[in-house]
Amino acid sequence: MSNAQDQRLLEVLLDSWDRNNTILVNLLRALPPGGLVARAMEGSPSVAELFTHIHFVRLVLVSEDAPEFAKKLPKEEWVAEREPDRVAQMLHESAKAVRDAVNNRVQAGRDMKLHYDHPILLLQHMIWHEGYHHGQIKLALKAAGRAMTDQEAGPVTWDVWMLKK
Repeated sequence: MSNAQDQRLLEVLLDSWDRNNTILVNLLRALPPGGLVARAMEGSPSVAELFTHIHFVRLVLVSEDAPEFAKKLPKEEWVAEREPDRVAQMLHESAKAVRDAVNNRVQAGRDMKLHYDHPILLLQHMIWHEGYHHGQIKLALKAAGRAMTDQEAGPVTWDVWMLKK
């Protein structure tokens, strides 16, 4: 990194990534009973499968773009994992891999190996991708009669973005 302003900007971008992961794990922890098996409709992935897909995609993109930070890929992408603690562990592991890969590549001034014009675009892609699935998770809960109210979801999701440190 060339100067303090660039370093500060990188720290803020990495913080946005950390907050994104916090929001996902908070959503997982706030699921109502039976939430992991909820589906938006028959044939749609379950909430559990959406979370494990997010984990898998993170790891695949790291392995393709910064292989020195690659972790062992799960055998399957869409897994109906029933243990929230295990899902949270997976999300933390893959979030760290993404964070470390992007931080290293930016600090070293290195491009990503396969995708993206700049390493930060991996973060942006993942936040967009995961926000899309966050919406699917909330829709699946609603369709299954287990909707989360704004009072339940807001403090652990939206508020995480807006809190000052």
